[in-house]
Amino acid sequence: MASASDPGPVDLAELRAAQPRFSGLESGHGACQGCGQALAARLVLEAAGPDVIVANATGCLEIFTTPWPLSAWNVAWIHSLFENVAAVASGIEAALKIQGRNTKVLAFAGDGGTFDIGFQALSGMLERNHDVLFVCFDNEAYMNTGIQRSGSTPLGAWTTTSPAGKTRQGKRHLKKDLLTIIAAHGIPYAATASVAYPSDLRSKVRRALSTEGPSFLLLHSPCPLGWGHDSSLTIAVDRLAVESGLFPLLELARGQVIGRMAIRTVRPVREYAELQSRFGHLLADSPEAHEGLEHLQAIADANIERYGLLASGPEPRDSEGADTVRRGGTRWA
Repeated sequence: MASASDPGPVDLAELRAAQPRFSGLESGHGACQGCGQALAARLVLEAAGPDVIVANATGCLEIFTTPWPLSAWNVAWIHSLFENVAAVASGIEAALKIQGRNTKVLAFAGDGGTFDIGFQALSGMLERNHDVLFVCFDNEAYMNTGIQRSGSTPLGAWTTTSPAGKTRQGKRHLKKDLLTIIAAHGIPYAATASVAYPSDLRSKVRRALSTEGPSFLLLHSPCPLGWGHDSSLTIAVDRLAVESGLFPLLELARGQVIGRMAIRTVRPVREYAELQSRFGHLLADSPEAHEGLEHLQAIADANIERYGLLASGPEPRDSEGADTVRRGGTRWA
């Protein structure tokens, strides 16, 4: 029987229900079913809280959240051009600094607006040391304009501008190693994150916002339409990206790796590819297909070795079982 000194077991579900999470992005927007980017943006804003200003580059996120005259945003938000969101965020941060305000500035962009046509503005923002968190929602192609390949598109992936056929097996070029390029700027904090690991994602957002100076988050965000997977498999697909080694979860400070999520059970890249039609041609029974899949596996293996991702035993931050239960505010994050 519970007493004043011993209240008895705590009902965690009831406790969590009594601790509402901040919702910076409301439901009812026009994202595709299973959109990883919509989930990613909601998780970032949950962690960031209401006292933020978001500069958002043209792209899927901007399009599906702001059809005139509606908006899904519960925070201050401004739309920038495709290529200059980092410059807009830099200007906002400079104005807030002059006003003596502590409101945090976030810059949101897709991989096209980060890896490619937005990189110049991003590099300048980092070099000038603006106190801005830049979040790249990495869905690995220009999804909003028709699934064209970007600098983030993986080797071998099908897109409308890197089709698979008799002369080539999807994209011919490697995915740009953007995190290394960002690390070369010597910024205080940079990290990768995945929608399959929300607690890890939220803790990285909080760490980035508590760090003075520029920070960067590369957030893997599956696109069911562009990747060709069932909308119910978004989390499963992204978890396999991490567990195969294709998308390592890392933290860097001043260019040095300071943390990583270890992989307890490494999954073959083939399991990741089998869930997505963009890699379907690599599963065919042909020498060209086998070579393409082997190249992807080699990339994953190299990541595992480079970052020491193999778990040596039960680790507090490993890929298996993480984020499957814990949900809610800072107490469980």
